[in-house]
Amino acid sequence: MGNNPRVLPEVTCRDAERRDAKAIAALYAYYVETSSATFEETPPGRAEIAKRIKAVQDAGLPWIVATDAHGALLGYAYASPYRTRSAYRYTIENSVYVAPGTIGSGIGSTIMREVIDRCTRAGYRQMLAVIGGSGNIASIALHERLGFRMVGTHRAIGYKQDRWIDVIHMQLALGESSNTAP
Repeated sequence: MGNNPRVLPEVTCRDAERRDAKAIAALYAYYVETSSATFEETPPGRAEIAKRIKAVQDAGLPWIVATDAHGALLGYAYASPYRTRSAYRYTIENSVYVAPGTIGSGIGSTIMREVIDRCTRAGYRQMLAVIGGSGNIASIALHERLGFRMVGTHRAIGYKQDRWIDVIHMQLALGESSNTAP
């Protein structure tokens, strides 16, 4: 990356569609198989990803994809409920994954800003990032650039790829945050 981050010339952000499930599954499989960014150990297939997209969108939450001028997937981000108990209903968790060759190009920031904006407009008050691996510097830096603050670390709570993995928690206040009742 150095001092000259790559900037891709043309990026389109749009809502994910069922037809994106295959490309999303392939991109996500890369992270499942090679990193601690996710604690899944077996990559889900296209049908499972399509179900996940539908569940997020049926909940009224955004799942955004970024594509290049030719329609190739560059990354995706979405928000999902943080927990199922009703008191958590104004808090969501984000996920963001970018194609390995685009890390540092601004794709992650672009799609996350769209997710943050939509969640803010929908009345959510807090967004959490649950980041796999304290060494996941790219994700931590991305969230810091977007205004997330570090709120905690769970030490060695996951075991993947023959090693113990920390989980970093970061938080972003949305809209009125806790200043007013919802």
